[in-house]
Amino acid sequence: MAFKTNDDPRLVPAYSVAEAAHYLRMHKATLRSWVVGRLYPAGGQTKRSRPLIHLDDPTKQYLSFINLVEAHVLAAIRRRHGVKLPKVRKALDYMRRQFSAEHPLIDQAFQTDGLDLFVERYGELINTSREGQHAMKEIIGVYLKRIEWDAKGLPIKLYPFTRDTQSDAAPASDPRVVVMNPAISFGRPVIAGTGIPVSSIYERYKAGDSVADLVRDFRLETSAIEEAIRCEAA
Repeated sequence: MAFKTNDDPRLVPAYSVAEAAHYLRMHKATLRSWVVGRLYPAGGQTKRSRPLIHLDDPTKQYLSFINLVEAHVLAAIRRRHGVKLPKVRKALDYMRRQFSAEHPLIDQAFQTDGLDLFVERYGELINTSREGQHAMKEIIGVYLKRIEWDAKGLPIKLYPFTRDTQSDAAPASDPRVVVMNPAISFGRPVIAGTGIPVSSIYERYKAGDSVADLVRDFRLETSAIEEAIRCEAA
């Protein structure tokens, strides 16, 4: 996979670490360690580990949509085993060599045979049983299904989870009501098929409007209003 077009909205630095962590329903410190590395003592000095996700932002402050999707997939690994950064890095380096891909977790090849290779390699590094590897594959598969790909196999939409994703079990299949598309509303969550920002709904809800009021004014189903509130209130 290659991203060469300068005006591709998927590459535009758009999300702060705090904002991305909010959308991905994960801890900010964890995401920061993935994208900028982690400080650690070494020989009387403080060094920083290599990041797991290579940011498209040269200032290393913001995630692009591509980076956000990478973190979404990487979060699936965290759910099952927690993040052992050196071992995850080895597995990702292996995938980069295997597929010559800058973003291996969202490469088209990863969606097919690459997933099996990654799970096998990661399992070897952490001594995961075959049963554990199968469970990991199932969880990663659930996360991959939340991504919509274009004809070239590149991610173009992400349907973020709106419910808890911190437990070890695979998350339930959340409804695909809220979507993030870098070509709509600067990549912020909107109600699918409408382009209505979920933040607009949530701000009115916080201001005291009832769900019934919002259903009437936005002309949406109750379930869509509730998903918007759940997404922003996470």
